[in-house]
Amino acid sequence: MSELDASDRKRIRKSDFAYVDDEGEGHLPIHDESHVRNAISRWNQTDFESAEAKEKARKKIVSAAKKHGIELDPDDKVAKAGRSRKK
Repeated sequence: MSELDASDRKRIRKSDFAYVDDEGEGHLPIHDESHVRNAISRWNQTDFESAEAKEKARKKIVSAAKKHGIELDPDDKVAKAGRSRKK
């Protein structure tokens, strides 16, 4: 996975992030296979503003994984609903 610098992040559509916070900052890019894999591994390390936001991000990551042919282990935390870590 290539690292995204600030200009690269700006070129990614907001819809290609699993989560966009209330300030408009995108978190967990899911625009390609390597970033989806990274989002899967970092999903439970991300702070979300609400349980609803966390669940929406989880669903987007699961959908992106299917799109890129990534099989999720049932034990992966992103494969099942979880509890939010509020700020």
